[in-house]
Amino acid sequence: MSVHFFAKFEPLLGKEAAFREELLRVVEHSRAENGCLAIRIFESLREPLVFAIHSEWVDEEAFESHAQLPHTVRFLEAAERCLPHRVQGLRSREIGGAAPSDVFD
Repeated sequence: MSVHFFAKFEPLLGKEAAFREELLRVVEHSRAENGCLAIRIFESLREPLVFAIHSEWVDEEAFESHAQLPHTVRFLEAAERCLPHRVQGLRSREIGGAAPSDVFD
């Protein structure tokens, strides 16, 4: 069963552009990892200083491996400089994942 990771980021004032660049950099490298099924980053339309990331991994081992790779470590170090707190995310698995067409057949 695949593993999903969600995180919301609110960079310090004046660090938004630097943090945005770090997000773009880490996503580019992460997409190339064997265990990465998908990774997307978002910026809020209503709160311009808020970003989010969603990634999906083949399993928890793939996510753990991702966390140890140089590009991820670099991102976490940059996040320490740009965020008022450590990166906090939700590692999860999908529940009730039936496709809408499966529900009504």
